[in-house]
Amino acid sequence: MTRNPRRIQLAAGYILHHRPYRDTSRILEVFTRDFGRLSLFARGVRGPKSKLAALLQPFQPLLLSWSGRGEAPQLTGAESSGDPRPLPPQRLMAGFYFNELLLKLTTRHDPLPALFDAYDAALTGLRQDAPLEPTLRVFEKRLLDAIGYGLDLATEIRTGRAIEPESFYHFRPAQGLLEVSPDAPGAIAGRSIISLARESLADRRELDDSRRLLQAALSHCLEGRELTTRAVARSIARRESLT
Repeated sequence: MTRNPRRIQLAAGYILHHRPYRDTSRILEVFTRDFGRLSLFARGVRGPKSKLAALLQPFQPLLLSWSGRGEAPQLTGAESSGDPRPLPPQRLMAGFYFNELLLKLTTRHDPLPALFDAYDAALTGLRQDAPLEPTLRVFEKRLLDAIGYGLDLATEIRTGRAIEPESFYHFRPAQGLLEVSPDAPGAIAGRSIISLARESLADRRELDDSRRLLQAALSHCLEGRELTTRAVARSIARRESLT
């Protein structure tokens, strides 16, 4: 990758979202490893002669080039930089969920290379048919770490003692994990917390506990904003339950 104050060449990135602009152009919302999230103006990429139309799609690893300043520099080139296979249809919702989290929880022009690598690894897992739920949970955990809302999964907030595998806890957003009785509603098993910290989720209890903990943390970060992908997933699940 090379750069000067007005021109960037071959920056690793992904397209998170795109929208049409006038007759033949698009505004691309991209997530790059070295420049964070930004908008790019892609001129003429919707025309019948465009060579980039098929390439400029979500979930494709790209090397992007652009020039100019302001809120939407102009895309000057794009090429594939990895596995070009699309996500399997049954994994698309998970991919769009990742993209929506990045759009809502990252700040423009804030480089987050560790988060970019986590996103790249998560998409690779989806493409290679890795177990879906662990892939989701690990990405959520790494996202929180990268944006400054990482979870303390090692200690209990009242006593400072280490999380015990045989104990049970409640998660309090912006505070941490509080030990509770095993029969407390919504209690999270200590072994689930330890497994999440190790990113080695296996059984049903660990996955369910981690999902509830991470969704509570993400909801706190989202400050009440609804995730469209979650609403769509719930709607699909309701329809499937009726068939």
